Amino acid sequence: MDLRILIEPQEGAGFDDQRAAAVLAEELGFGGFFRTDHFLPLGLGGGEAMPETSDAWVSLAALARETSRIRLGTLVTAATFRLPGPLAVQVSQVDSLSGGRIELGLGAGWFEREHRAYGIPFPDVVTRFDRLEEQLEILSRFWRTPVGETFSFEGAHYRLEDCPALPRAVQTPPPIIVGGKGKPRGLRLAARWAAEFNLEFPRPGTPETVRGRLRETCAAEGRDLDTLVFSAAHLACVGRTRAELSDRAGRAGLDLGLDLGAIIGTVDEARSALARLGEQGITRFYLQLPDLRDLDHLRSLAELL
Repeated sequence: MDLRILIEPQEGAGFDDQRAAAVLAEELGFGGFFRTDHFLPLGLGGGEAMPETSDAWVSLAALARETSRIRLGTLVTAATFRLPGPLAVQVSQVDSLSGGRIELGLGAGWFEREHRAYGIPFPDVVTRFDRLEEQLEILSRFWRTPVGETFSFEGAHYRLEDCPALPRAVQTPPPIIVGGKGKPRGLRLAARWAAEFNLEFPRPGTPETVRGRLRETCAAEGRDLDTLVFSAAHLACVGRTRAELSDRAGRAGLDLGLDLGAIIGTVDEARSALARLGEQGITRFYLQLPDLRDLDHLRSLAELL
């Protein structure tokens, strides 16, 4: 079982908070440290003060130099945020800075208000997925083009002419993660282009159903299901004791009865929940921290390793 940490810095965490959590996560033995790629807090309504925000790939570049072993990446970058060529350059360079530890989670984009706030075009959902599909092909070709050669691409949304596929990443290629709820197009994109399919906050019983669909999709695409990592992201709130759990949930504003694909409970209860999900085919878990500054929570979660 591969346990990774997922953070949401757009909710108000600066780089020093991210660095402290990443360094500790590496020391504790977690397999990865991933962050969302957002510029606005997800629950922001009218009138609230704007918390601190940061760019995902700038932050990951810095974290690449602050850590030495742990995998780093996004879950997920919106394809609407960056053109595919510059995105490939960014990911390749951060992969080089990390010594080959970067993974790219890439999605279609969904947060319309965020796009409006930062002047990013936000087309209809079909167009966003069409652009995502073209980006996945471009990135794949970029990272597989031999040294000294170029490639060109002509699509409905992007056109590359004699791209030299530089700079080179350490990994050939950096792993791509495609996520979603298990709908047909997302599964097809994962089967065709990704190293991993990530199921977002699944409720009980969902992973087994989605894995069945993923098996059928892989077969239709001529791919062996076993070559595609099946992972899941879960909000996590864990305590060594019931009292510690209650205190931590209270400080984070969480309901202990929450049923939204969350891992909430004592260490033993969380371990049992992950084991049940593992029986449904999930081999990698992203544990989303409700409070990035609660570093003792990382120590509690490390007891699951």
